[in-house]
Amino acid sequence: MSEEEKKDFGDKAEEAAKDFKEEAKKTAKEFKEGLKDAGGDNKKILAGILAILLGGFGVHKFILGYNKEGIILLAVTIILGAITCGIGASAAWIIGLIEGIIYLTKSDEEFYNTYQVGKKPWF
Repeated sequence: MSEEEKKDFGDKAEEAAKDFKEEAKKTAKEFKEGLKDAGGDNKKILAGILAILLGGFGVHKFILGYNKEGIILLAVTIILGAITCGIGASAAWIIGLIEGIIYLTKSDEEFYNTYQVGKKPWF
């Protein structure tokens, strides 16, 4: 290889490295934004599954930030469920099941606007 070919090869390598660096920055930025959207603000899938599985305990309400409603479901399940021989607990579990299905059938945008921006605590 002549000196000119080595210089040309070096220039191409530097240009490729710069392109790679820019592409890596772009990919990292897209990944960061996607990660923020998936776990930070939109909790639809997590809340929906927890509502179906643990709805009577109100776990999905706590995930969405509705602490008062979560405590109500928890109290109905434990206290009222004991007093009424499980009828109160059954009602709380049915509410959780219905809410879980509603959460999972809404679009991401509709869920976000209704339950996280609009703060609609029930159904």
